[in-house]
Amino acid sequence: MKATGILDTNTVILLPQLEDPDSLPTVSAITSITLAELSVGPLAAKTDSERAARQTRLQQAEADFDPLPFDAAAARAFGQVAASLRAAGRKTSARAYDALIAAIAIANDLPLYTINPKDYQGIDHLVVVQIPHPDS
Repeated sequence: MKATGILDTNTVILLPQLEDPDSLPTVSAITSITLAELSVGPLAAKTDSERAARQTRLQQAEADFDPLPFDAAAARAFGQVAASLRAAGRKTSARAYDALIAAIAIANDLPLYTINPKDYQGIDHLVVVQIPHPDS
C-alpha cells in the first residue's frame, strides 16, 4: 500500500488532468520549492487569462497542501544531490528547483512522484515514481 509521497511541480500543475488517481500516493505532499515555483507563474504570465489560471493553481495548492520546508536536513541532503548530479555529468544549476525538491524528498525519506522522471536522473538515494502524463 502506498503511503505519503511528494508531488513535484509539473505533477501539481497537471494534477486536475490526471486520469488515474491510483498512480498517486495515498497522501500527497508538496515542497516549499514547488510553492515557490508556482508563485512565479502568475508574475511571468503573458496574458490576463493565463495569469488568472496560474493564480488559481497557486491558490489551490496553498489551500490543499501544507508544504514541506527546505530545512537543515534538506540543506544537508542537497549536498548529496548536487554531488550525485555532478557524478552523473549533470549540472546542478540547470535543474536547481528539481534538485532542491529532491533534497527535501530525501531528507524526509519520501518517494517523489513525477510526470518527468528524467528531471531526477542521476540522483542517488531518491525514490522516483513515474506518473503517466495525461496526454499519453
